[in-house]
Amino acid sequence: MRIAKVPFAICITLPLAACATAGSTPALHDLVIRGGTIYDGSGGAAAVGDVAIDGDKVVSVGPAARGRTEIDATGLAVAPGFINTHSWATESLIVDPRGVADLKQGVTLEVMGEGWSMGPLNADMKRLSTSRMGDMKYDIEWTSLGDYLSYLEKRGISPNVASVVGAATVRIHELGEGDVDPNAEQLKRMQGLVKAAMNEGALGVGSALIYAPGSFAEKPELVALMQAAAPCGGRYISHMRSEGDNILEAVDELIDISRQSKAPAIIYHLKLAGKDNWGKLDAVVAKVEAAQREGLDITSTMYTYPAGGTGLDASMPLWVQEGGEEAWFKRLQDPAVRAKVAAEMKTRGDGWENLYYQAGSPERLVLVGFKTDKLKPLAGKTLGEVARERGKSPEETAMDLVVEDGSRIGTIYFLMDEKNVAKQTALPWMSFGSDAEAPATEGVFLKSPTHPRAYGNIPRFLGKYVRDEKTTTLSQAVRQLTSFSAEQMGIQGRGRLAPGYFADVVVFDPATIADKATFEKPHQYSVGVRDVFVNGQQVLKGGEPTGARPGRFVKGPGTGKCPA
Repeated sequence: MRIAKVPFAICITLPLAACATAGSTPALHDLVIRGGTIYDGSGGAAAVGDVAIDGDKVVSVGPAARGRTEIDATGLAVAPGFINTHSWATESLIVDPRGVADLKQGVTLEVMGEGWSMGPLNADMKRLSTSRMGDMKYDIEWTSLGDYLSYLEKRGISPNVASVVGAATVRIHELGEGDVDPNAEQLKRMQGLVKAAMNEGALGVGSALIYAPGSFAEKPELVALMQAAAPCGGRYISHMRSEGDNILEAVDELIDISRQSKAPAIIYHLKLAGKDNWGKLDAVVAKVEAAQREGLDITSTMYTYPAGGTGLDASMPLWVQEGGEEAWFKRLQDPAVRAKVAAEMKTRGDGWENLYYQAGSPERLVLVGFKTDKLKPLAGKTLGEVARERGKSPEETAMDLVVEDGSRIGTIYFLMDEKNVAKQTALPWMSFGSDAEAPATEGVFLKSPTHPRAYGNIPRFLGKYVRDEKTTTLSQAVRQLTSFSAEQMGIQGRGRLAPGYFADVVVFDPATIADKATFEKPHQYSVGVRDVFVNGQQVLKGGEPTGARPGRFVKGPGTGKCPA
């Protein structure tokens, strides 16, 4: 008597032996990752089992039949690919499509767009962007944000990519870089640009409100942009107007923009900047969680270091930067302007976020990103060191360097309390973003130092905080890095190991995963991630990139549904 075959959908829920006994023909999958401890992204308990993949999708989690390719993951963790919810891999993926530093952290999706995005661009914006390029040079072959993300996909990249549209980018497109308010017609055009980006696949709108010209946008303007994006499923993400003295007011502004626009809102890289503000974390958390109880969708991202990375522009008042970098450099050559800027650099900042003051000392500002070869030998020195070498005040030295280099000069600011960083990692509404490029320890990337978060943000979380300090469980940490991050950004079909989800997978060793990059020697890869798969294709094997480029443009829920 012939026993009827058990349908595959039922068979995958049974032990493999039971399927065979029932007379089924075990499926031959494209790939089976066998015998690992599976953290499926839900936050639930882990279990030893197999992950079967056909094409670009997961087809089963649990006991699996044979695979054309099999990966032995015994003793290792198997999880959905990690999502870098705050990436600046915009240029580095053009220069090196592999994104090696992030692959070695288990990242399978880069989410871009803090304030500035790679589109929409007009002719003048393309010209200025080309003139302001640093070590990474490339041709701008796109105009809209969707064009840029499609350009990456067509060229071939290892990780997936997604982006919000920058509020500053939309503002510059219509208003230039001055401190002006849009009139009704200009604001309507700005809303049209947002809708067009959402229609192409943007995830929402991103603002960066401590930097000119994004800082010139007042709340009604931001609400109007979000009212264009929200019906298309758009998120509002923001480097808030303050992370220091006025952080509580800045959180209120973000929450009110969410309330008025009916859009989810995400605090980009939550931090308490400046020693005087370290005690405000509990109040910030209370505000966010009160808004959540009100029914608002308010969450946050962070990076796992006590220092931020930005430019010397964050040390100077906004008025001197109005009109763009070229206007800023010219003003800094006027003795009267320099005297006024130097005086304001020494104060808390009246209506602007003074990171020079918040750092507390020029010894806590490390210069890392110079444009000109002449000044590159200064990289890695503190502003205080360079000032002493030049025999000038730190304030005068900062202004001199900006003019000489013709750039904002990448700078690391030591601003935060390590205890706050640890406490934030345990918040269930926290995701993790590097706020950095995705470099490699070779080529153009070695021309300048960088922030160690570019190489170690996620392994530092999983190693230092989860494994060693036990700020949260590994299962919850994986949830924060995967399914929660996908939900936070409005991304569907990723972030879980479950049938029907895209096969973005990371295999890592919880016992050894760790960051190796330091502030002194940042160009060092993390360890502990063995294998990474993107859309079912292996991009990291035995800890080394394979060269495969299966990455895709991951689009938001408004794609094709949000015409301008």
